[in-house]
Amino acid sequence: MLKQIKLNELSLNPFTMIGDEWMLISAGDEQKYNMMTAAWGGLGVMWGKSVAAVVIRPTRYTLDFVKAKDYFALNFFDSSFKPVLSYCGSHSGRDVDKEKGTGLTPVFTAQAPYFAQAKLVMVCRKLYQQKLDPGCFLDGSLDAKWYPEK
Repeated sequence: MLKQIKLNELSLNPFTMIGDEWMLISAGDEQKYNMMTAAWGGLGVMWGKSVAAVVIRPTRYTLDFVKAKDYFALNFFDSSFKPVLSYCGSHSGRDVDKEKGTGLTPVFTAQAPYFAQAKLVMVCRKLYQQKLDPGCFLDGSLDAKWYPEK
C-alpha cells in the first residue's frame, strides 16, 4: 500500500518521468478496468489546482474507462518495469489480459485502480476533457507527423 503525500512534497522531473520513463494510465473498477502506457502528458497548476494533463487517442480501449469514471490514476515505476510498460503500450486490453501479461498487481480504491508495484501513483479527478482539434495546431507539422492516419 502506498503512503499518501502532498503534491508539494514531491521532488521530481516530469519531463523525465513521463517522456523517458513513461507511465501507466489506469481507470475502471474491480469488475472491469484497463491500463495503457503514456509517454505524453504534463503536470502543473491550472485553475488554482494541481493538475495532470493526459492525451488519449480515441481508438485506445482505456479511453472508454477514463470517460466512464470521474477518476483515473497515473502510475510511475522504476526503470526495471520498462518492458512491462512497453507491453502495455503495444497490446490492447480488448485483445489480451494485461494483468496476466505483465504480472502487475491491481489495487482497487473507490476512485481508481492502481498497481502495487508502482513507486508513485497520482489519483486524478477529471476536471476538463476535450477532443484534440487538428485545426488548432499552430505548427501543422505536428499534426502531420503524429496523426498521419486520419
